Amino acid sequence: MAVNSQMLELGTALPEAKLPDVHDATVRALHDFPGPALVVAFICKHCPYVQHVKEGLKALGRDLAARDVPVVGIVSNDWDAYPDDTPESMAAEGYPFPVLADETQEVAKAFSAACTPDFFVFDGDRRLVYRGQMDDARPGNDVPVTAADLVTAVDAVLDGVPVPAEQKPSVGCSIKWRPGNEPNYSV
Repeated sequence: MAVNSQMLELGTALPEAKLPDVHDATVRALHDFPGPALVVAFICKHCPYVQHVKEGLKALGRDLAARDVPVVGIVSNDWDAYPDDTPESMAAEGYPFPVLADETQEVAKAFSAACTPDFFVFDGDRRLVYRGQMDDARPGNDVPVTAADLVTAVDAVLDGVPVPAEQKPSVGCSIKWRPGNEPNYSV
């Protein structure tokens, strides 16, 4: 069942988090990724919404790296119940940016992440300036994957202008919470 992202309040500080990278288990802090902006993407392997944008997200990661803007993926799904989303499986997905494993799901809760994919853009001061969808593409809607919404937000940060106020929630599969760990997001 598709769910919408929670739309964390703009201006929120980047949560403090240290998580292992799925590629080599190196523990990485979100605040240790330098750059004029930071894109955080909650992703997984099994979700058809993530699969639909995967190649576009990889291209975006490469394009933004060339502009010194880091992209960080986070997998927070319960990989005991969804073994396609294990760190080892995520490492094999070939993302050109770090993918961090949120086994406790506390980082997803700190972001109020609700679905995969779910995107967040932070400015150079690591304040939230964008949260929501990558673009209007969805499985089966024949809209091309362009990353337009994320690119517009990052371009605004790099140009020193306000990020557009109209921001659409992301739509995707719900984060697969460990039993008893479900967040109590106000709706």
